Amino acid sequence: MPKILTTKRKDAKPAGKPYEHKQATSSAGGGGQAIQFNRDFGQHILKNPLVLNAIVEKGNIRPSDVVLEVGPGTGNLTVRLLEKANKVVACEIDPRLIAELQKRVQGSPFASKLNIVQGDVLKAELPYFDVCVANLPYQISSPFIFKLLLHRPLFRSAVLMFQREFAQRLVAQPGDKLYCRLSINTQLLARVEHLMKIGKNNFRPPPKVESSVVRIEPKNPPPAINYKEWDGLVRIAFVRKNKTLGAGFKTTSVLELLDKNYRTHCSISNTPCPVDFDIKKKVEDILEKHDFDKKRARSMDLDEFLGLLHVMNAEGIHFA
Repeated sequence: MPKILTTKRKDAKPAGKPYEHKQATSSAGGGGQAIQFNRDFGQHILKNPLVLNAIVEKGNIRPSDVVLEVGPGTGNLTVRLLEKANKVVACEIDPRLIAELQKRVQGSPFASKLNIVQGDVLKAELPYFDVCVANLPYQISSPFIFKLLLHRPLFRSAVLMFQREFAQRLVAQPGDKLYCRLSINTQLLARVEHLMKIGKNNFRPPPKVESSVVRIEPKNPPPAINYKEWDGLVRIAFVRKNKTLGAGFKTTSVLELLDKNYRTHCSISNTPCPVDFDIKKKVEDILEKHDFDKKRARSMDLDEFLGLLHVMNAEGIHFA
């Protein structure tokens, strides 16, 4: 289980001396020992104050908000969030950076507003929060975004930094080169907007790729569909996104899966399954009847995929 650490508030600074942002350095503690940032954890500390301020501004944080921050690092973004929010829950896997973050707010008016969760955010149960703001380790981008979008209760918005190409995939539209399963799955559950590009030199150490910041707002209420069914369908469609659906649904592995699911559906619903049942012909007939056989996943929009799922399910074809 992740450890929850709270910062102990020491004597606050005298009145008239407001808390100042301490620019993060590469030394840990007063001894001057340098922090070696761990690339395995995707540790690239955002250092440009103008970019940090812009990210916080895009979060539209209210004084009553609880903010979830993932990967706070040395706290450059954290201290700005603490100025705006009622509470910040910071998830960090590296105990060295946790020590830096605790030291940074210790003795400040913000110490009591910060909770630190030590551990892997992908394995942790997310707390309640209103807004998520994060400079994510890029290697966890995809699993984290779906953990976030499937989290309940729904949050208001998230302002997240990703590798540039990943961000472009999130906002890609039908027909775009980068349009993929990630695009359609994210856009099913949320409204996604590209906010800004961030160059390599805004980080220490500089990453090998360019970055972008996006805003994600979950759809409320969420779409009334079985998400496992949906994901199973789009997974099949995007394996060969440039081929027609008619061709994509003819592969042996797909037909075996659909045949097994169909027979299970018949058994559960007490529907007789014909002795000579042919799943290949069944799927072909559905696709042709509803004009999906010549369509290609690369150019299908959200409504078309929802329509395809509906007609398949109505005929007893399931993907979960």
